[in-house]
Amino acid sequence: MTAIFSLQNVWPHDFEGGPHLADLDSQIDRHTGDSDGDLSSIQGGVITIGNFDGVHRGHAALLAQVRNLADQLGGPAIAIVLDPHPVTILRPELAPKRLTEIATRAELMDQLGIDALVVCKTSRQFLNLTAKQFFSSLVQQRLQAKAMIEGPNFFFGRDRGGNIEVLTDLCGQASIQLQIVEPMHIGPQMISSTRIRTLLVQGDVGEAAALLGHPHKVSGTVTIGDQRGREIGFPTANLSGIELVLPGPGVYAGFLNTSEGKHAAAIHVGPNPTFESSGDSKVEVHALDYDGDLYGQSVQIDFLHHVRDVVKFESPEALVVQVHQDIAEIRRLLS
Repeated sequence: MTAIFSLQNVWPHDFEGGPHLADLDSQIDRHTGDSDGDLSSIQGGVITIGNFDGVHRGHAALLAQVRNLADQLGGPAIAIVLDPHPVTILRPELAPKRLTEIATRAELMDQLGIDALVVCKTSRQFLNLTAKQFFSSLVQQRLQAKAMIEGPNFFFGRDRGGNIEVLTDLCGQASIQLQIVEPMHIGPQMISSTRIRTLLVQGDVGEAAALLGHPHKVSGTVTIGDQRGREIGFPTANLSGIELVLPGPGVYAGFLNTSEGKHAAAIHVGPNPTFESSGDSKVEVHALDYDGDLYGQSVQIDFLHHVRDVVKFESPEALVVQVHQDIAEIRRLLS
């Protein structure tokens, strides 16, 4: 299983005011619970640094090459992410919502053969490191990397001062092998987390899943709602506490994942104009062929297909007729 290592401090020896190398946060291995306070178990491998939000098909292709080269060189395959995303600190008003939590990225990377995910805590001090300081501390001292694999648009260090040319020079001086992987394209555009976010906001969860290589997933806690769904014969689980990107308003076909298993579901995102005029957006899930009590549970939903837009019906009875049609379509789509 992919272990998660947490680095609170990534300071080189010569960084003024930075702690000594020994002041490293304990290793966090969420699968075994072991903690030995260093990175010695994952040194001497092949590393890649990026955001990897969504772990989409482009990421998967790059990570597959990391795994392949690690096997050739006889070391671990390591992915490194900066959390939170640097733009969250530098330009918080421009920070995009995430597609995936860190734990989900590790789960997806595990399927790709990545041995460890190193999470570097982003701070203003961290972002003030020069490209050379960052490379020296993390790549050479901490991880003692044998090789790196990056995309052509990789930037690192203060003011994005490090690019592929700088990285090539630094790797050459350190005798670290470097491979550059070209981005993957589907259609005229390359696959990117930004492109996937745009598709989700547009409600195109099917195309987003095609680029991701898996359905978009969000997690939330089931809370008590207005219970109008139960009144019209279609009880729904109302989700709160969702922190990831949500698809745009609409009705979707997908799955509800609970502690009891996976259930086909009709998912409503957005307002309920038939009953309310406030325009408040909600996430409501009607699990097909399931009537258990989910209140207070943490659940996950997978978005697979867009069924229709949110519309205002002339009466609750007209809505019931449409919901029956929605469910029939959802059964067809998920069959």
